Amino acid sequence: MNGTRITHEMGMVVRPRGSRAHELLRNRIARLVALTFAVDLVGTTLAWLLERHDPHTGFTTWAGALFWTTAQLTTVSSQLANPVTPGGKALDIVLEVWSVSVVATLAASLASFFIHSHIAEMKKDHQ
Repeated sequence: MNGTRITHEMGMVVRPRGSRAHELLRNRIARLVALTFAVDLVGTTLAWLLERHDPHTGFTTWAGALFWTTAQLTTVSSQLANPVTPGGKALDIVLEVWSVSVVATLAASLASFFIHSHIAEMKKDHQ
């Protein structure tokens, strides 16, 4: 599949009309984004509650916890201060596992989408 075809297919994903495969991919991506947003907010609140009273923590405000949580979700590891409480450390691991899982799910979804698109093209060519 060449670059122009990939661009076309991805463009079809964001349009309201498209094939069933486009709709499934669009819905899967939307669910991943929504769930990740929810994980970010819950993780932020938990991080703030768990870490705010420890003098050695890097985030004592909710906004600081939001920044840290979002950074963890988008980078898996960052140069930001790590949590110091046992609960904060456990939360960090959960956030990192979530991040890796989302990336793997997205990669698998895209691969499946392009494989099914390729198979559909081949069927059309052989008719």
